[in-house]
Amino acid sequence: MFDEYGFHRGTELDEAALPPLYHFVYCSRAADGVDDAEVGRIVESAQRHNPARGITGVLVFGSGVFFQWIEGPAVQIHKLIASLHGDPRHYDIVALSQSEERRERLYPNWDMEKVEAEDIRPVLQDALESADDKNNVAALTRMLDQLNSGTLSSFGRS
Repeated sequence: MFDEYGFHRGTELDEAALPPLYHFVYCSRAADGVDDAEVGRIVESAQRHNPARGITGVLVFGSGVFFQWIEGPAVQIHKLIASLHGDPRHYDIVALSQSEERRERLYPNWDMEKVEAEDIRPVLQDALESADDKNNVAALTRMLDQLNSGTLSSFGRS
């Protein structure tokens, strides 16, 4: 689904020399009134603030669903996670992956970029198949049910 921008090909890296990098991957449902213009404002704000925090990532928005990969220093990512949970522009936040490791950034040159998603079903279906937490399973099931019924595009909660 994503391009592999940022991967250095043909060069062996000393992982021990790389700084620890924390990543957080999640999906969520857009709240009422969140449209492409609002998502554009979210991305613009991230592009202004992320460089000073050492955060990079990608945001996918489609069919009323956000999917985001963010990476950077653990302290900064944890602060961002806390603010995401308090953001009224989305709900049903499902953490798909998070960890800290020594590795290269996946998107080193992207303070935050928006990637279009015509249909985010495959991402949600993959997440559902690997979800263990009952709350995550329920949220992902709601998202997929609404996508399948065509009601998620209205951005409303049910």
